[in-house]
Amino acid sequence: MTPVVELGVTDIVAYSLGAWLVYKILRAASAKWRGVQTTALRGPPSKSFLFGLVRVLRESEDQSVLTEQWANEYGSAFAVPGALGSKRVVIVDPKAVTHFYSKETFGYIQTPLARSFIERLVSFKFDRRLEQSLNPQSLGEAYCGLRARVTEGIAGFSHDFGSLDGKVPAVVRVVESLTTGSSPLSLFVFLLGSAIPLLLRLPTGDNKRWSKLHVEMGQIARDLLDRTRKDRDNLSGETVEDKSIIGLLIKAESANTQLQMSSEEVLAQNVLLLAGYETTSISLTWALIELSRKQEKQQKLREELSQFSAADPTWEQLASELPYLDSIAHEILRLHPPVTDTNRIAAEDDIIPLTTPVVTASGETVPSLVIKKGTAVTAPIRAINRSEAFWGPNAKDFEPERWLEESDIAAKQFQGHRNILTFSDGPRICLGRSFALAEFKAALSVLVRNYTFELLDGPETKIEKHRGILPRPKVAGQDGAKVPLRVRRVE
Repeated sequence: MTPVVELGVTDIVAYSLGAWLVYKILRAASAKWRGVQTTALRGPPSKSFLFGLVRVLRESEDQSVLTEQWANEYGSAFAVPGALGSKRVVIVDPKAVTHFYSKETFGYIQTPLARSFIERLVSFKFDRRLEQSLNPQSLGEAYCGLRARVTEGIAGFSHDFGSLDGKVPAVVRVVESLTTGSSPLSLFVFLLGSAIPLLLRLPTGDNKRWSKLHVEMGQIARDLLDRTRKDRDNLSGETVEDKSIIGLLIKAESANTQLQMSSEEVLAQNVLLLAGYETTSISLTWALIELSRKQEKQQKLREELSQFSAADPTWEQLASELPYLDSIAHEILRLHPPVTDTNRIAAEDDIIPLTTPVVTASGETVPSLVIKKGTAVTAPIRAINRSEAFWGPNAKDFEPERWLEESDIAAKQFQGHRNILTFSDGPRICLGRSFALAEFKAALSVLVRNYTFELLDGPETKIEKHRGILPRPKVAGQDGAKVPLRVRRVE
């Protein structure tokens, strides 16, 4: 009888490391034969061969502080050690960042870690045809038809998840249970996953929760699609126009449109539910924290919103007629971007131009960087958004007034939305940014107009980072991503 060999987790990890080392040796030999090498940059020293600085960055309360320190020391482009001797190039140079984002669709692609994350959520690739079906005019119509009901469930999916009635949807419970590195094995996989993608398939606790989230989101999407299709035609046979995002997507199913998305492709866009829920809720939480810290700014916003005591603002008013609300929204997005970095892999050899030349590891000053295919490149969104070199000495302070003043700041060299990189840039810039801003402003305007908010321990309350799908704020000492506030109704 053939003997049965049982492999434990340790065996799988050991075999994975061996396979990875063989792969790296062959890849290095191939690269040497091709003669193309990434510019050898200076950078912080590695703490260990196994983890590089991955663990240091993960355990840091604010990675952007380290990134800014390294940029000041090594220049606007530097190398950061990764797991198992790997390195990634970090760029904070305006011209380099613009070039990087301009080629993101084809020149710089998702990392194995990011691809694994996407595959665990959806079964199909995100299609650029979706952007055509969700153009700004369509998003404006979706908001105008729903106004005060701009929530991710109603405006996005024509579905009321019952949050205002105290219900906790299953998908929310799963999302809030997700953390990164929640067990020793999960942490090990998280730290080495970027170097050994095979590890990402291990049945860790984190991966099991991701699978559960995929099932929950898939079921919600199927239910919503089935119900929306049934509701398209009323009893008289006349078409009912659904201006929600899911309604616009279903239009793309029709063979009479140019988009012609399949049912499976429409279903795969359930990622919008997660993306909208996480990013908007994180930004709203930070807005209430910052406004609780600075009561005078909270009152100033309330006074601007007092003109809407009888009705909610329209899409046009939210977009252009409430300057202080707009300045608060953009200051929150600048200070606290939900996605803190853009990490990509070079799909081809490239040359990245620089605004300011950098000194290489050999002491040579170069005006551009040679990037070899397969090199990891990072644009640190949070670090750039909060950099004193680009935003001035008060870059890390919550100062909405900066958006109401004309100033000649270095940040204007960046071409992202309003010179910040929160929505990314280039051909992959966030297609839902107008909707996201309107949703954020609508929710914040209702809250501040009707209630006052204070931190329980005053403005000096310590806020920490809670590790989830995206980093969330939490009050120090709280169990989970909780920010308790003292709330009073405005008389």
